Amino acid sequence: MNAGLILASASPRRLELLLQIGIRPKKVIPASINETPSQFEKPAALVKRLAAKKANVVAEQNPNFWVLGADTLVVCGRRIIGKAANEVEARVYLNLLSGRRHRVYGGICLIAPDGKRSIRLVTTAVIFKRLNRKEIDNYISIGEWEGKAGAYGIQGAAAAFVPKIIGSYSNVVGLALAETTLLLNGAGFRPD
Repeated sequence: MNAGLILASASPRRLELLLQIGIRPKKVIPASINETPSQFEKPAALVKRLAAKKANVVAEQNPNFWVLGADTLVVCGRRIIGKAANEVEARVYLNLLSGRRHRVYGGICLIAPDGKRSIRLVTTAVIFKRLNRKEIDNYISIGEWEGKAGAYGIQGAAAAFVPKIIGSYSNVVGLALAETTLLLNGAGFRPD
């Protein structure tokens, strides 16, 4: 018998996204892992590895649960754009993304109560308009950039920066919902 779903993530956005589609995890347990890329590791491989590592760490401590791990990377050119540590770094990231296309990689890993593991990669292209200094200053001042990969949240005020995306919108927010649903259904998970 399985005891329900655990979300192995510290992201409040991932929880909100799951709730949006009617999936309420029994527990939310952030997995503390080393997220440093291996030498020469490509972003797609890294995001899948991190999602799997988060799920594995939580699954080892919680047998009989379904465990969902996820990770998101923002990549501009060959550069991974993480979470800005401060306003200066946020400004650098927004200037880098300004007027350019970047990719958002989402890794999703589901571990079933029997230990079977399924992993998916979702890629979304995001096009930013050219940002002027006032737009960046205003965005920095509201603090919405904090704790977000790429120093922006597409679900908030930064939506005004994005004239086009190609792919999953929810992936850019933090969890590709269509792909997550397919993964859960394909593995036999049924929400309460």
